[in-house]
Amino acid sequence: MGKKNPKIDAYIAKARPYAKPILKRLRTVIHKTCPKVVEDIKWGAPFYLYQDRVLCATMAFKAHAALVFWKAALIKKQSGKKAVADLRQMRRVADVSELISDRKLAAYIKLAMHLNEPTTKLPPREKRSTSFKVPGDLTKALRANSKANAQFKAFSPSKKKDYVFWIIAAKTQATRDTRIETAVKWIAQGKSRNWKYEMKKKA
Repeated sequence: MGKKNPKIDAYIAKARPYAKPILKRLRTVIHKTCPKVVEDIKWGAPFYLYQDRVLCATMAFKAHAALVFWKAALIKKQSGKKAVADLRQMRRVADVSELISDRKLAAYIKLAMHLNEPTTKLPPREKRSTSFKVPGDLTKALRANSKANAQFKAFSPSKKKDYVFWIIAAKTQATRDTRIETAVKWIAQGKSRNWKYEMKKKA
């Protein structure tokens, strides 16, 4: 089995009680399936690498944990509708009993390993649409803050898009309002949506 990184031990130790067995089980299956896996901490979360490429990542939040495959889109494309459902389920696990079976998980890990092999020819990436519309409530909030409004206009399309998608993804109006308020504050300071992670990466 691959060498374990003490930083990931510390991450799991600090995780909430519900998350510890989830993270431990995922880690065990990953190592068992991919003996040459390399562990690392990126953006404050455990990452697992194979062939110097990210294989997957695990993370724990307040009420759920997640397993994210870096090439999830290709895994879904090759494995069909069942993989779509399984990988969606693995992104929001509140209890260890909600994990898919070790056999299924191992199968997805093996496919992810195959996709990371240098000799594997990957299909060209599909071009994603770059068009998006700034929601009216965000526009109104920005206009009320001249500094934020000017900064937002100066942002690159990708930075604008990060904020727009974050806001429209809110599930309740209260969450949306809070995100808009936070966004205006950060934008006025010239910060991107993911500025916290960017700072950790530089450190």
